[in-house]
Amino acid sequence: MSDPPNDGAALSVDNVTKTFRIHHERASSLKQYIAAGGRNRYEEFVALRNVSFNVDEGEAVGIIGHNGSGKSTLLKCMAKIYAPNEGRIEIRKKMAALLELGAGFHPELSGRDNVFLNASILGMGRKDISARFDEIVEFSGLADFIDSPVKTYSSGMYVRLAFAVAINVDPDLLLIDEILAVGDVSFQKKCMEKFVDFRNQGKTLVLVTHDPYTVREFCDRAIWLDHGVIRRDGEPAEVVDEYTETMLGAEPTVGAESSRRGDGRVKVTRTELLVGGVPVNRVRNGGDVTIRLHWEAEESVPKPVFSVTIASLAGSTVTAPSTRDVDMVPDSLVGFGHVDVRFEALPLVASQYVLHTEITGWGRQHVYDHVQNAQTFDVIAGSTKEIHGLVTLHPTWSGLDA
Repeated sequence: MSDPPNDGAALSVDNVTKTFRIHHERASSLKQYIAAGGRNRYEEFVALRNVSFNVDEGEAVGIIGHNGSGKSTLLKCMAKIYAPNEGRIEIRKKMAALLELGAGFHPELSGRDNVFLNASILGMGRKDISARFDEIVEFSGLADFIDSPVKTYSSGMYVRLAFAVAINVDPDLLLIDEILAVGDVSFQKKCMEKFVDFRNQGKTLVLVTHDPYTVREFCDRAIWLDHGVIRRDGEPAEVVDEYTETMLGAEPTVGAESSRRGDGRVKVTRTELLVGGVPVNRVRNGGDVTIRLHWEAEESVPKPVFSVTIASLAGSTVTAPSTRDVDMVPDSLVGFGHVDVRFEALPLVASQYVLHTEITGWGRQHVYDHVQNAQTFDVIAGSTKEIHGLVTLHPTWSGLDA
């Protein structure tokens, strides 16, 4: 249930509804307008419906949801870019919004002039801007270009300078659209360090993102928006897990089209992921999983070696075991059957993965059958809550009292 307004909160969203008109057909002439009775055809799209919550001072709140869930609309309402059709939003702290970075930049002016221009738009006085100017430029990494017109900047340079200005306004409340969608990896690292420092100062943060794992790691609380309404508001790990499972269950796993090569004397006809003997497409890390390869050979093939490769969707190989690794290679094979490879306490971190299969000769050079992208599958959080990398080594921590 939504929270009532709280006068002690840094930010209060009270029963906010926001709608947009979606025009199906606009009159392109006065004649068409008169023929339509002076009306353009449209329907009302409800982006937010009766949304209420509070953000307490010093709290970091992450807002997650699918595309079109209303996240960005809500953020723009909080930033006073949109006005709600119903309800009210109260901001009780000095606010800065990292939304459309560089929206106030003038392309003909230098980077130096645009720092003063953009910072003044964000509410800083000239004296304060001058005091922070060197820090802004240093953070952006653009000292060599600061007196060049920003129209000569690359898109990355443009965004870095805009972000450096916005983050140094020194707000008490920061609204952020996609925390790490700025610049290259090294600059993103600087941004994250800045956010950590911001949090350590006890300031308030509201983050809208497509990345639930950033919310889980970085926030005190998560709000899940679904088609413009709050579906869940609570502890980040619990909200993220429920959101991830719902999204993976509601949408087919995305994977590349499979392809096959080899002489075909023996083939993998079907692959299965089994949990407790039941075929699945989604598994929990820390659980026991079996990959079953169904095979068929119309003629006898000597010393076949079966292997599987598990890789990330980006292409990184996680593991590639084979039957030769465990000296399980028959002298010959004919007919049909299946081969199982079992993974106990599956160590994969929650994400999407792809499975490749292969049958080769003993020397691994002759390929009977290779299926690229035989199956894609999802791993969701189970016994481990780790979010980075591809695998967990199930570490044990000690030395601190919780």
